[in-house]
Amino acid sequence: MIKINLIPYHEKEKKENLARQIAVMAGAFLLFILCLAGVYVYMTVQVGRLETKLTESRDKLKALEAKVGDLDKYKSQIAEFELKLGVIGTLEENRVYPVKMFDDLAMLVPQKSVWLTKIGQSDESLTLEGVGRDNIAVAGFMKTIENFPAIQSVDLVSSKKVEIAETTLQQFIFSCKLKKGF
Repeated sequence: MIKINLIPYHEKEKKENLARQIAVMAGAFLLFILCLAGVYVYMTVQVGRLETKLTESRDKLKALEAKVGDLDKYKSQIAEFELKLGVIGTLEENRVYPVKMFDDLAMLVPQKSVWLTKIGQSDESLTLEGVGRDNIAVAGFMKTIENFPAIQSVDLVSSKKVEIAETTLQQFIFSCKLKKGF
């Protein structure tokens, strides 16, 4: 007996081909969805790590800013202490200067012809008052003082004769201008 297949073989092949295409499409779609889910999970984990890292970095930054604030405070204190030490150093250097200057000035006074009665200093001027044996001794003392390194100029303010212990002496007042830096 002869069998005849009445189902067109192309239709069966088309149905199988269509079913295969749907399966491939469904598999590809499922694979695409799985890839998207994987990328989503990966990105979520990465975002979580970055947020954790950001929080840690902010905490570290706050700690470092506190240390920098302390450092700035210490730097300002160091600058203040250095300024004070500079002032103390300057005071220490200048502490003995007036004594030395007045000692040097005392050495310039002729012992038997001129006697100082008063010495006054204000800013950059020096006032010398005293008595001398005569005008020549006073003039010689004035010339000697003009050559003193700390004094820039000497002016005679007054000179008059006075009698002390029945001796006539020449009373004088000098105004001296000190050099800058002395």
